[in-house]
Amino acid sequence: MGEGLKRKEYEALLEPLEEELVAMARWVAATGARICILFEGRDTAGKGGAIQAMSHVLNPRQCRVVALSAPSEREKGQWYFQRYAAHLPAAGEIVLFDRSWYNRAGVEKVMGFATGPDVDAFLRHAPVFEKLLIDDGMLLFKYWLACDQEQQEKRLHERLDDPLKRWKLSPIDLAAREQYGAYTKAREAMLEATHTRHAPWTLVDFNDQRLGRLTLIRDLLDRLPDTRVDPPALEMKPLDEKPAKEKFGIIAPIKPFPVP
Repeated sequence: MGEGLKRKEYEALLEPLEEELVAMARWVAATGARICILFEGRDTAGKGGAIQAMSHVLNPRQCRVVALSAPSEREKGQWYFQRYAAHLPAAGEIVLFDRSWYNRAGVEKVMGFATGPDVDAFLRHAPVFEKLLIDDGMLLFKYWLACDQEQQEKRLHERLDDPLKRWKLSPIDLAAREQYGAYTKAREAMLEATHTRHAPWTLVDFNDQRLGRLTLIRDLLDRLPDTRVDPPALEMKPLDEKPAKEKFGIIAPIKPFPVP
């Protein structure tokens, strides 16, 4: 990545946080808590990597990642929050939004996909919508991942040159590249309207993505109640017989990958 925190150091620091995340998930299951986490930020800031760092150790039946595509024609005719509300967590679930209803205050505003009145209405309604969620007992966390334009440029060029990351780059990303200042202005307007006592924003520096992930996860865990729930006691008794080997009758496994 070419950034400050080296991989081995990062992995050593991440491991105890992963154990805390697993314990947190047990707590969510045991208490029926509902956790909803929004990941917002500039293109290339590192939302996907942060979500992966948090979710890969959790049970996918309990922890869901929501990354919605552009709205369909039918969805455009719905109440704006409707398609997001369908993905909110039920009891015992954790939902991570890779971008969220705040699209309207960011990309839709800057790139002209929403009108000025639509954006103004959203900024008025979002705090009300979030107050309803929180009053109903949901734990809502809103994170904005920040990075300088120099880092954004570096990561965009990396996506362009790396065939494994090329899918992350779209014409909209390239168009948005010219709007760094406009996104800053839109973010500040969003924060002014929606950084509330009941649903505050947390900004995390993601110029070093590895350090940013550690910072975000640590902040999240520190803001939750005591989540220490011991795993259920399990006993693995010795097998009655010698371990068996696989046997195949109808179909055999395919040939293994050729290793040099």
